[in-house]
Amino acid sequence: MCVEEQVAMFLNTVGHNLRNRLVGTNYGRSGETVSRYFNKVLRAIGELRAELIRPPSLETPSKIAGNPRWDPYFKDCIGAIDGTHIRASVSIDMEPSFRGRKSYASQNVMAAVDFDLRFTYVLAGWEGSTHDALVLRDALERENGLRVPQGKFYLVDAGYGAKPGFLPPFRAVRYHLNEWGNNPVQNEKELFNLRHSSLRVTVERAFGSLKRRFKILDDATPFFPFSTQVDIVVACCIIHNWVIQDGGDELIIEESNWPIHNHATTSSGQASEHAFMVNLRHEIENQMWEDRQNHYAS
Repeated sequence: MCVEEQVAMFLNTVGHNLRNRLVGTNYGRSGETVSRYFNKVLRAIGELRAELIRPPSLETPSKIAGNPRWDPYFKDCIGAIDGTHIRASVSIDMEPSFRGRKSYASQNVMAAVDFDLRFTYVLAGWEGSTHDALVLRDALERENGLRVPQGKFYLVDAGYGAKPGFLPPFRAVRYHLNEWGNNPVQNEKELFNLRHSSLRVTVERAFGSLKRRFKILDDATPFFPFSTQVDIVVACCIIHNWVIQDGGDELIIEESNWPIHNHATTSSGQASEHAFMVNLRHEIENQMWEDRQNHYAS
């Protein structure tokens, strides 16, 4: 079988969440042949991980540089981190640990994304009931895990907590607001949370694109062994990066069209906060508010 056909069958499977029998019918192959070449292509794509999922640039992102909403406050930010839940198929005795905030079994996948919507780190395979802060700790403790360069940081959700290299929004503060017009910010913490949210939405858009392109990540319960399900998530992230590198992705919703919902962050079930990042966040919020007040006064 030629490489092109192998890859086409693989993409047909992950793109439309098709079973081997149907893919085999479409390509005139047996189910066993489809399965064998699916795993072969999956391994080959996995070998491209180091080449296509690379650490972010240390330069100030072009999205931030020169934009008065974010520069200089977030000039040392190199991306955003969040987790998403992907449907999982596991044995009955394992289902309770994989059933977290979703009504179905899922794996908790954590990823770091730069402001060009490329995945720069992916950790898949954790049980759906696992707290995000624990997944992050595992990523940091792994031999080839997540590394944050000195003086840089990622934007994270409040659930991860403030710690060196990770900057969350303020807890129990209104988060999705407007800078002007209806529902405007009222103080420095609300302004910080608004601008933090407008940058961190990058990782949500990347996950959204991933699940729209690869239906195997967002449709019915997968039918592969769990170890294969984990490898499939990583492979889809690798292909996503290749698509973006090759010239953009029409499945990414424009930031201006991304749905925003007003809510307040809560303090329940969240990680402890580190004094260094708490102080940095305090400095940023004060400088933001002062600059905004000066702008209106001028």
